[in-house]
Amino acid sequence: MTKKQIISLVATKAHLTKRAAGEAVDVFLAEIVNVLRKGDKVVLSGFGTFKLTDVKDKPVIVPHTKERKIVKGHKAARFVPGKPLKKAVK
Repeated sequence: MTKKQIISLVATKAHLTKRAAGEAVDVFLAEIVNVLRKGDKVVLSGFGTFKLTDVKDKPVIVPHTKERKIVKGHKAARFVPGKPLKKAVK
């Protein structure tokens, strides 16, 4: 499902215009990004948790050149599904 499809679905189910639904989806996603940028986590009860994790330095091999490089450690966003979501998907 694409963002455009989500916006259409939200517009239909919430009886909004596509523009209003698009703004709502954009604000929702932007706020998740803002909270993660601050280093906090986003917990959506019954759905899951968005959080930051530290990724350590790791050696990699570039496939087309066979060159060995080190990917520096960084932070990465991760999603951990909640129990109801896990149950629904099974």
